[in-house]
Amino acid sequence: MKIKVLLLAIGCLLGAFGAYAQKGVDNGTQFGSGEDSTRCITNISLFIPYAKAKNYKDAYEFWKIVYEECPAATKDIYLYGVRIVDWEIQNEKDPAKREALIDKLMEVYDKRVKYFGDDKRYGRDWILARKAQDYIRLKGENVDPALIYTWLSPALDEYKEKTDPLAVSLFMFASLNKLLKDTNYKEAYIQDYLRSAAIYDAQIKAAQAAGDEKEVAQIVQLKGVIDNGFAQSGAADCETLQNMYAPKVAENINDLKFLKETIALLRRLRCQEIEVYFQASEAVHKVEPSVESAVGMAKQAIKKDDYEQAIKYFEEAINLETDPASKSDYYYTLAVIFFNQNNYPKARQYALKATEANPNNGTPYILIGNMYAHSAKNIYPNDAVLAKTVYYAAIDKFEKAKQVDPNIAEEANKLIASYRSYLPSTEEIFMHPDLEKGKTITIGGWIGETTKIR
Repeated sequence: MKIKVLLLAIGCLLGAFGAYAQKGVDNGTQFGSGEDSTRCITNISLFIPYAKAKNYKDAYEFWKIVYEECPAATKDIYLYGVRIVDWEIQNEKDPAKREALIDKLMEVYDKRVKYFGDDKRYGRDWILARKAQDYIRLKGENVDPALIYTWLSPALDEYKEKTDPLAVSLFMFASLNKLLKDTNYKEAYIQDYLRSAAIYDAQIKAAQAAGDEKEVAQIVQLKGVIDNGFAQSGAADCETLQNMYAPKVAENINDLKFLKETIALLRRLRCQEIEVYFQASEAVHKVEPSVESAVGMAKQAIKKDDYEQAIKYFEEAINLETDPASKSDYYYTLAVIFFNQNNYPKARQYALKATEANPNNGTPYILIGNMYAHSAKNIYPNDAVLAKTVYYAAIDKFEKAKQVDPNIAEEANKLIASYRSYLPSTEEIFMHPDLEKGKTITIGGWIGETTKIR
């Protein structure tokens, strides 16, 4: 009864305003004018209650009028429109008609972009991501990845690090599937991945700064999906990158920007042992020494067994580096170089510098402990029992390692368990004139550290 009364009242209004009628779709206004304005407002008021109640059948005709005649009237046209058209699709048995309805649903999203694409919260990128999501769901195996790519690539260009996270994920879905269809797309796919990963990295940092743990978790999960896809794509093997970038580096050997981007890319993809990485690093280092180029030069020197040059370049990298964790890693690498040269005092010196740079890095303590253990017989060549006391000092370092760095506790515990079997027995301690349980002892030789007999 209420609807009939409303329609009667509206009918009276139509007569009064008929002379000024014009649809919103024609004059570019929100509701149109005159009779058509009233018709638009009336049908909005009629379709929304039905749509909210999920009665899409009765909502349809009222919604269709609004959708076609005053498409800029309200976002509700599209909020409920996708549900109404999806309901049509689910109830359509004829394959050809179903395909036409899928096209219609895509059109609903396109119209929302046209009329409400500048919405601050749910803008063009958000809308296109949901369009792509529905397209993938409805098309199944018949998805055209190139089509999704053409929708979302401009959105990433426009919104950059502000791009809707789902849009970035589906963009990479499209890019990966383009690669699976055409292996010649490999280079472009790598660039797409780097672009998307950088967007996610920026978004994670922004969410962390805002203290939004839920947002951080969601983006980390999405990034994990594209990382996994990238890892399994076969696009990033170092041999492929060598063949791909060798001619490019040769052609752009004086282009500093290109060379830096190439070095950063190869480092990110963990391809720092290939020749093109060394070539790019050397060219950059001659003009503008940086951490990246210094590390590249150092790795090249190691590959050539030129450890003197490697040490020199790692020292340069350390002096240029501002990140404590990275600085610690470079100090540790130097420690390993000296360890491999059997220069244990120098190795320990750099290992301790690594712990100074990053107190939470326990790996250098593992290295020091192993060096102590390897030195036992050399420290006390003529006293087998005293030689065993060196293992106390080694175990001290393993204990320290797991104390500062829980991530290596398992490795440290295995070493502790292993070297405990080398410690002097209670009888050996009792019989040795220089040893007493519970007392301290200073280990001789290059070690020169105090430890406790236990």
